[in-house]
Amino acid sequence: MKDRVEQVINRIRPAVQQDGGDIELVDVTDGLVKLRLVGSCSGCPSSTYTLKMGIERAIRAEVPEIIGVEAIPG
Repeated sequence: MKDRVEQVINRIRPAVQQDGGDIELVDVTDGLVKLRLVGSCSGCPSSTYTLKMGIERAIRAEVPEIIGVEAIPG
């Protein structure tokens, strides 16, 4: 499952990097994806929206057994 999540992140990473940020996959445990948002994404007021509406949606579309995505502080 972790490999499939990483593949999705690698596909959406360029869009995040275009805005000066990046995504690090920390872990996938019991269907919960833990990510670290870095660069301009860290502390950005829109990062919660990006995480839930962009990143989580993309991951769940391709890895439906994921129950959630949460950001881990950097």
